Amino acid sequence: MSTVITTAGRPDDQSLRLASEASVILGFPIVERKKNSVLRIQNEHGADVIVAGKNRYDLYRIGMEEPFFFHPNSAAFRLKRLLNGEMDPLIEIAQLQKDDSFLDCTLGLGSDSIIASFITGEYGKVLGIEADPAVAFITGKGLRSFPSDSKQLVEAMARIEVIQSEAIEFLSRQSTSSWDVVYIDPMFHAPVVESSNFAPLRQAGVHSSLTNEWIEQAQRVCKRRVVVKDRFDSPIFERFQMEQKIRPNTKFHFAFIEK
Repeated sequence: MSTVITTAGRPDDQSLRLASEASVILGFPIVERKKNSVLRIQNEHGADVIVAGKNRYDLYRIGMEEPFFFHPNSAAFRLKRLLNGEMDPLIEIAQLQKDDSFLDCTLGLGSDSIIASFITGEYGKVLGIEADPAVAFITGKGLRSFPSDSKQLVEAMARIEVIQSEAIEFLSRQSTSSWDVVYIDPMFHAPVVESSNFAPLRQAGVHSSLTNEWIEQAQRVCKRRVVVKDRFDSPIFERFQMEQKIRPNTKFHFAFIEK
């Protein structure tokens, strides 16, 4: 499936600049909006559409009900809880500390990486891998431009490095024991109905199943733990003999493999 880039319905200089930047980085052609609807552009070009608006990019995949765009999602209120002295379940199970390195193999919107970046701080390292080029681009740009009154949130987002790559391919190029924590959040094997805010990501992102090779490479690369998030009833926890953290009244659980 091809992709084209266009501007907002009434493009200004900012929208035109963002469209040009996306075209240069992603290699997708720019289509003049001419007041056409996104649906019409999709039909005329048989392509997905990235819309460069005034302050953000929207990705409209053919058949999507709502566009994919960057927002920090749950990271905003999770960060507030951490600032209030509460513990975050990801940080707890990963045993993540200041100055640690955290490799997120399935970045998506980057919510978990934002929390990891806050904990690891200025001298830590957080890198997110995203297989889908458009999602990687939109999240990477959003992490550095999303408006927020929270200094801690803005700083945490800005520290995250984003790389577009297949996770296993990237892991295979990493040195043994080169990352403190390797994190994997595969697309849940069944949707969590309550998480409607993830629906555009489910439609836009790359769907990959957790494989033996993926786990083997993650174990080789990590220094301490491989952490996985999936639905509470996921078969992968037992399949890979992970230690599952039971979280009552939640639809997703974390599990880990010790180095």
